[in-house]
Amino acid sequence: PDPAAPDPAAPEPAAGFPASPARSARTAKAATGRLVGNELLSLPGATKEVRRFTFDTQDSPVPLTYETGDALGVEALNCPGLVAEWLAVTGLDPEAPVDVPGVGSVPLGEALHRHLDIARITPGLLRLVAERTHDRTLKKLLRPDNKGELAQWAWGRQAVDVIAEHSARATAAEWTGALTRLRPRLYSISSSPLTDPARVSLTVSVVRYENRHGVVRKGVASTFLADAEEGSSVPVFVQRAPHFRPPADPATPMVMVGPGTGVAPFVGFLDERRALGHRAANWLFFGEQRRATDFYYRDELDTLRRDGTLTRLDTAFSRDQRAKIYVQDRMREHGAQLWSWLQEGAHFYVCGDASRMAKDVDRALRDIAVAHGGLQEDAAGAYVKQLAADKRYVRDVY
Repeated sequence: PDPAAPDPAAPEPAAGFPASPARSARTAKAATGRLVGNELLSLPGATKEVRRFTFDTQDSPVPLTYETGDALGVEALNCPGLVAEWLAVTGLDPEAPVDVPGVGSVPLGEALHRHLDIARITPGLLRLVAERTHDRTLKKLLRPDNKGELAQWAWGRQAVDVIAEHSARATAAEWTGALTRLRPRLYSISSSPLTDPARVSLTVSVVRYENRHGVVRKGVASTFLADAEEGSSVPVFVQRAPHFRPPADPATPMVMVGPGTGVAPFVGFLDERRALGHRAANWLFFGEQRRATDFYYRDELDTLRRDGTLTRLDTAFSRDQRAKIYVQDRMREHGAQLWSWLQEGAHFYVCGDASRMAKDVDRALRDIAVAHGGLQEDAAGAYVKQLAADKRYVRDVY
């Protein structure tokens, strides 16, 4: 979470993966979460697979404590099927010893399963394949001025696809040297410790797709969780987000913009305010593709509305009508009320996609300051920047 105006750099998911609510982080001392909940939130007919995962950390040998708004790091392992495919395509012995920085000498199979990112296409791997095959296309893609073309080419491919397509050959040490370490994934926490301090929940879009050859590919961490057996132990840790918290003042209103899985932290925010008995007004903008299949936490949000915790809920389901409608459109529709809330001291939160949504929401906020605050364009920009400086406008974007 960053209250500053510029969006933080987007993470580097495995090449070809659709964007997901996961960020990368350095490994911290991990606790153990026992997977006790794996609830499918998307309904039949949805184009996305979205799940709520719940971990019980009561018996963890390393204590895990968190605050609402923090993120949870998940130390996932690579899919055994992908490891087997790597070994088959490269023709290498899984028992061959390789050196992994920070780990030491381990069998290749273990390195591929536990320690190395074998999904993401790295520049080092592309260079190695290009050198071994003398492929002109790959050499051209590696030029510094071809980043856009490289990203387009990599979409839908994983590292093993590149090796298979070019029939590249190298030693175990050369392949592992071209890969990076498998990093933990960070997910916004969807719960409040005031509800149950030993339980922590996540809202995750599970990545599964077919590559151009019809082979099913998976996201590393999302399918590691989705396909895990109930009761499985998962190494987890907390990434603190001290600036991304619900208002401490029980009288401060709160506006939340969380389309898709961006709604994740705001479920926790609302649970926290209810548990504390804070009666300030709370307003959520939620959006997805279709109301019938993609209205995550519908029942929970209805309950929060009935008990008065959630004052307003405005939704934008983009595919339910011919003209697509997004959360920023709903903001503009209710611009007068939103401006009034801001004038009354409301805190404004955004969670979700950094590449488009967060920028569109930021633009809508400036437009509202012009249309309903009577500000000139420059003054509106300065107003929004001041909101961020005052930590009343905070984003958790990825």
